[in-house]
Amino acid sequence: MAAAKQMDHAVKAMADREGKYLTFELANEEYGIGILKVKEIIGMMPVTSVPQTPEFLKGVINLRGKVIPVVDLRLKFSMEEMDHTERTCIIVVEMAVEAGHAVLGIVVDAVSEVLNIKGEDIEDTPSFGTSLTTDYILGMAKMEGGVKILLDIDRVLTGRESEMMNAASTRNASVSAEQTLQ
Repeated sequence: MAAAKQMDHAVKAMADREGKYLTFELANEEYGIGILKVKEIIGMMPVTSVPQTPEFLKGVINLRGKVIPVVDLRLKFSMEEMDHTERTCIIVVEMAVEAGHAVLGIVVDAVSEVLNIKGEDIEDTPSFGTSLTTDYILGMAKMEGGVKILLDIDRVLTGRESEMMNAASTRNASVSAEQTLQ
């Protein structure tokens, strides 16, 4: 009976991860985000920096009147910073936070394609030891020619980082509103 219950859980976990993913490049590695989390893809635009935020929080952008925080995933994942190219872009995603949902821009080297990934092609994240947190990795998609790291965008930022991101966008939105009124 316990074996059947475990099998049901494993089948459900595979089905939960199956679906369409937007894939993108970071430092010559392939990553993916569930397509339902993606709102839009935009070219690089000027980012207004926000003082006293972590290095990976590049600042905020004004996207059609809405102030959106922007995170450089290279820096968040402790990769070397790179100059932007014509392929560098911002993926605007909606992520779950304590207060509901938040919109966030993530800077990536290049967007690749949308893939339909089957549950049986996704493996659990291997254990890298206790000192390495990999909660933000949904799984590893085995693809022809390699592996794509599937991200759980809701977990890429820690709770404290999400709070900081929301504070940065709120602070900047009020500054923008004051400047508009003057």
